[in-house]
Amino acid sequence: MSKKKKIDNSKEKLVRSINNNIRSSVRKLNPILKGIVGKKVDIAIRDLQFSEKRITKDIRKTISSAVANAENNFQYDIDNLIVKEAYCGKKITMKRFRARAKGRAASILKPYSSVTIILSEAKKMESHGTKS
Repeated sequence: MSKKKKIDNSKEKLVRSINNNIRSSVRKLNPILKGIVGKKVDIAIRDLQFSEKRITKDIRKTISSAVANAENNFQYDIDNLIVKEAYCGKKITMKRFRARAKGRAASILKPYSSVTIILSEAKKMESHGTKS
């Protein structure tokens, strides 16, 4: 009496790219990643390019890597790719200290994060109306 294996009927292949050890905190990365979810890849890269945040360069590199994975490994058309998921997680935190007055020390925390970008091909919508 073993469990029956679930059969995944969805033919959708997901393309993933992970960038480990980004030198930024999760708190600073989350708003940027939430802003690109659901957008087409070229629009997401354009939005990141004109952002003033320092960390958008690393996120852009991760999206470009995911696009290259989709093109080379899955033979997807890069014009139809959308950002399905984008999330980050906490990694290590480097701990440093700064010397203060009277022999005291203040701690400096330097957090690292990992960013995961998941792409998928956009489904073609069928129009049901009479207008074209």
